[in-house]
Amino acid sequence: MTLAELSAALVLAGLVWFWFDSLKAREAGIEAARRACLREGVQFLDETVVGRGVRFARNEQGHAVLRRAFEFEYSPSGDDRYPGAVVLEGRDVVLVDVSAHRLARRATVIDLR
Repeated sequence: MTLAELSAALVLAGLVWFWFDSLKAREAGIEAARRACLREGVQFLDETVVGRGVRFARNEQGHAVLRRAFEFEYSPSGDDRYPGAVVLEGRDVVLVDVSAHRLARRATVIDLR
């Protein structure tokens, strides 16, 4: 096996690892969003999350990990949609945000007529 073949095999193995790791992270994001919606008493719409970014970060122990951000939609009543977010560092869920519906409820509408 030449150096070029070995390099190509290592790159391919790295891509396969990244693909499977991303699938596992996505499943963890879906589960975190599902639990947060259940806890808040809202509907987890479409039963899925959408990846919004991947970057390197340091976790609480100082180790380099991949930080993945996901978005999803939820609804308190089924008639509207609000954005939610999940952030994972490695396999650990570090943030789940389902606060948009509470913020929208507190918003004040001013009639300027």
